[in-house]
Amino acid sequence: MGQFHWNPDEYLALMREEVPAYERLQDEAAVATGYGAQRVLELGTGTGETARRVLELHPLASLVGVDASAEMLERAASVLPAERVELRVGRLEDPLPGGPFDLVVSVLAVHHLDGPGKADLFARAREVLAPGGRLVIGDVVVPEDPADAVTPIDGDYDKPSGVAEQLEWLAQAGLAASVAWSHRDLAVLVGEL
Repeated sequence: MGQFHWNPDEYLALMREEVPAYERLQDEAAVATGYGAQRVLELGTGTGETARRVLELHPLASLVGVDASAEMLERAASVLPAERVELRVGRLEDPLPGGPFDLVVSVLAVHHLDGPGKADLFARAREVLAPGGRLVIGDVVVPEDPADAVTPIDGDYDKPSGVAEQLEWLAQAGLAASVAWSHRDLAVLVGEL
C-alpha cells in the first residue's frame, strides 16, 4: 500500500464533511473502550481526536499512538498531554508495539486494509492485549443496504469490509466479538479477550 498524505490543517474539517456522523462515531468508539484502562495502544492516531476522547475516559491511562504520518503525529502532539502519550511513526501492517495493553483502539484507519490485512491486524492486536483486554474498531463498513453507503470511498486506498466478516475475523483472532454501535456505513466493533 502506498503512503497516503493527509494535510493536518484540513483533516478534521474533511472528516466532518465526508463522514456525516463523524463526531458520533468518535464518541461511540470512545464509550466502547469502557473505563479503567491503564495502558492504551491507538492505531492510526491522526490528529489526536480519538486519543483525546479515550484519555478523558481513562484518566490513569498512558497511550502509545501509531500513525504513518509524522505530520499528523506532530499535530496530535500539540493537543495531547505529553506526559501520558508516546507517539510513533508506523503503519498498520508493521509489527505492533510490545504489550500488554488493556485497550487497543482504532478509528477510521482499519478500512485502509484489505480483508486479509484486517484479519492479520486483529490477530496481532489480540497478541498484545492483556488478559481481559479490549480491541475497539470504529470505522467505515460496507452496509447491508447499499443506500446506506454515504461516506465517499475511493476504491483504491479505502477498502471497507462488512460487519459480519469483521466480526468473524475478530472471533478467529480469539476475541469475543460484538457490535457496540452502527449507523448506515459506520460501525464500532469490539473484541474482548
